[in-house]
Amino acid sequence: MKALKQTPLSTRAVLGLGGLLVLIALWASGTHWLQGNIALAGLLSPGETFKSLYELLVQNQLTLHTLTSMKRVLIGLGLALMLGVPIGLAIGTSRALENCTGSAFQFLRMISPLSWMPIAVMVFGIGDAPIYFLLTFAAVWPIILNTAAGVRQLDPKWLMLAKSLSATRREVLFKIVVPGVLGHILTGVRLAIGIIWIVLVPCEMLGVSSGLGYFILDTRDRLAYSELMAVIVLIGALGFMLDGLAQKLHQHWTHSK
Repeated sequence: MKALKQTPLSTRAVLGLGGLLVLIALWASGTHWLQGNIALAGLLSPGETFKSLYELLVQNQLTLHTLTSMKRVLIGLGLALMLGVPIGLAIGTSRALENCTGSAFQFLRMISPLSWMPIAVMVFGIGDAPIYFLLTFAAVWPIILNTAAGVRQLDPKWLMLAKSLSATRREVLFKIVVPGVLGHILTGVRLAIGIIWIVLVPCEMLGVSSGLGYFILDTRDRLAYSELMAVIVLIGALGFMLDGLAQKLHQHWTHSK
């Protein structure tokens, strides 16, 4: 079967830009159509949105909220890695442990992280603690599953070679297993970032006083709809950049294009 030809980077960039322009055109058409039915629809247009975004950035009104949200994302992702990687390694190396935890983990994974919000607030109180719990709970599952899958796909010959060379368990873990599954871990990280970024905004409506989710509530209360749309665009742009960074790390490690 003939392999598909790799699309040049410049062509992919042009096609990606074209897709964004089509999206903006559809956005403008939608707000123009809504103006006949909704009086404030003009405030949601691309022109008003990008004007408000520029003003918010120039006036430095989004810096604190952006940094706060990014800090929460990094801490939630870090906690998910600290829990998910060891658990995934353990499950991947033990068929008995996999059979024991499989049903329970699948059950927990199917529960929406947002459904835990009332319980998280009741247990951890108001502040960052319940947000960290919810983000970690949301992000840990793709990391566990991808890490375990990576361990199961390791070449058994590597482990046999290490055993024949009398390698210790620590040497096998850090010289063979972890480097061998790092690509799978990075895939899990990329999926986890997407989930965290989606869960973050509603989590930041849990009574905190900063963050992009909080700012969305604030703009709604002030009826500043163009600023609300500006923050939505910023959230999309930041999420796009985070995903791109995770993708670059994965491509660098796996040497893929």
